[in-house]
Amino acid sequence: MAEPEARGIPAQTGAAYTAPAAVAPAATGIANPAPLGLAAFALTTFLLSASNAGLTDKSSTAWVGYALAYGGLAQLLAGMWEMRAGNTFGATAFSSYGAFWIGLFVGRLEGKHDLGWILLAFAIFNLYMLYCSMAVNMAVFGVFLTLQLTEIVLFIANFSDSSGLTKVGGWIGIITALVAWYASFAGVAASSGTGRALPVGRAMR
Repeated sequence: MAEPEARGIPAQTGAAYTAPAAVAPAATGIANPAPLGLAAFALTTFLLSASNAGLTDKSSTAWVGYALAYGGLAQLLAGMWEMRAGNTFGATAFSSYGAFWIGLFVGRLEGKHDLGWILLAFAIFNLYMLYCSMAVNMAVFGVFLTLQLTEIVLFIANFSDSSGLTKVGGWIGIITALVAWYASFAGVAASSGTGRALPVGRAMR
């Protein structure tokens, strides 16, 4: 049998190692919350981006309810479960963007460029999360990369009052949503027992 260290178990110094009794997974941990967080982020981003790209009616606010219920609350819950699982990166990402969507739902944007400042602030936050995502996998890195581009284009569009740039940001946002959906799909497939793992790419560092 492999040594404890080889199986990822710390060695017991000065005493024989005794394996813990088997415990049902439901009693020891939770399911992987990342696919839920990614799916919630993807759908809400898709709806808002479709509006920004001019694909929906100008008066459409279909994304607003989902900003609270799915992109907001579901993603915030995913972040808390990531915290319970000990994943600082996932907890920070999902909780922050869950709060972002809740903030858009309840916030009063009265200033001319209020949304631009919010997007700029999240672009700064997303920049270091983009760097850290390189240690996860290429699919997650792709989500943060396309999101970074979306936020940059949209905060410039907001400050410059450019409807053309807003549409460009909308299309990039749609791509961001598709990448996030793929990463969510890969996570569900990996844990569903189908045996059909989707490629997500290796960590870059």
